[in-house]
Amino acid sequence: EEAEAARRADELLALLALQDVADVLVADLPFGTQKRVEMARALISQPKLLLLDEPAGGLNHGEVDELARLLEEVRASFDLSILLVEHHMSLVMRVSDKVVALDFGKKIADGTPFEVRTSPEVIRAYLGDGHDAHAA
Repeated sequence: EEAEAARRADELLALLALQDVADVLVADLPFGTQKRVEMARALISQPKLLLLDEPAGGLNHGEVDELARLLEEVRASFDLSILLVEHHMSLVMRVSDKVVALDFGKKIADGTPFEVRTSPEVIRAYLGDGHDAHAA
C-alpha cells in the first residue's frame, strides 16, 4: 500500500512537473508552482470530481497557458470531472466541454464554449449593449 502511494505520488510529480522541487518547502516556491502543488494535493486522493476555484488567480499569461495545458493533461490522465470556477475566459473556453455563465449570481447562458461565447446575453453582460453576437 505504501509502495503504491509512493508510485502515485511520483506519477503526479512528473505529470505536474514538480520532480525538481519535491524536496522544497511549498512556501519557498514561486506562486505558479505552489498552484501546481495544490493540484497535486487534490489529485493524490484520486477524486471523481476536482473543484478548482479561481486556479488562474494571480498567474501571468504564460502561467495561465501552462495551467490550461496541465488541466488538459489531467483530464486525459484521470477518470474525473473538473468543476472550474474562473474569471479567466480564455482558460475556461480552452479546457471546458460545457460552460455556465453567471451575471451577478444569475445564470444567463449554458452550453458549449462557442454557444456561451456567442450568447447575446453573455455579450451584453460582459461587453455592454454596443456589441453584437458576432463580436465575441
